[in-house]
Amino acid sequence: MGSTARVQAPARNTGNVIRDSALGVVPGTLEPYLALNAAVWDAGPLPAAEIELARLRNARHTGCVMCQAVRYDVAISDGLTEEKVQMIGADQPDTSLSPREQLLVAFVDQYNRDPGGIAATLQTDLLQEFSEAELLHLSLLVAWFNGSSRCAVALGGMPEAMPRMEISIPR
Repeated sequence: MGSTARVQAPARNTGNVIRDSALGVVPGTLEPYLALNAAVWDAGPLPAAEIELARLRNARHTGCVMCQAVRYDVAISDGLTEEKVQMIGADQPDTSLSPREQLLVAFVDQYNRDPGGIAATLQTDLLQEFSEAELLHLSLLVAWFNGSSRCAVALGGMPEAMPRMEISIPR
């Protein structure tokens, strides 16, 4: 990661990690960005702990240090633990994940490697475990998180590491 930022964050401190980031430079796009982020968390059928597992697995692929450090409070309230987060951190996720969680991780991995190349067996397993609405929600949230974290990485200025931090969904 380059530590030289290509875009500087605005010179203000609202206490909102996204508003205070480089994304706040263009306020006209920030509000729709925040609204879509909230909708991804609030408007779909997947529980917050599963959304967070997908987000964190995606962050592992994109190398977004900030995304890897953040834990959303709604996911923690929904039962996400650091032990569970550690289970998805390796190349091959821990086999003690539930079958549903293993499929969620497999989907995120497939999305990042070859989104159109889902093997028939994975597709069958996904359709047996997730409803169509859940799969659509999972697809949309992974696309959202993937784009957001790639944007953060592309803007530069990412430190080599960050401490774990808990935040609320910015609105």
